[in-house]
Amino acid sequence: MARKVIHSDNAPQAIGPYSQAIQVDAGKLTFLAGQIPLDPKTMEMVQGDAATQAERVMQNLKAVLAAAGLEFSHVVRCTIFLTDLGDFAKVNEVYGRYFTGSPPARATVQVSALPRGAKVEIDAIAVS
Repeated sequence: MARKVIHSDNAPQAIGPYSQAIQVDAGKLTFLAGQIPLDPKTMEMVQGDAATQAERVMQNLKAVLAAAGLEFSHVVRCTIFLTDLGDFAKVNEVYGRYFTGSPPARATVQVSALPRGAKVEIDAIAVS
């Protein structure tokens, strides 16, 4: 997959592990549903702070990507939903460890609630 990072000095610099934009050649799109911190073996919520929950969310996303024959390097867009933007830095640190190259474009939004009381949910779009 040809993947090009788009950057403009006339727009704000990224303030975290994300790119202003990612441009890809036509390919197969994979839309990953939002993942919350459910343990896939027990289907119970992972307890702990937002960083602990974000780790489980990223592991869940990794498993879905693998099932599609993909890796985090194929991800071009994510949305992070937080119930408290005060958790932004903690979640950002965990999230950033999963993207070793140019990170995908991303939006982060605060929401009033997430399913099953989760503190974080993340969805993704990947291109192969």
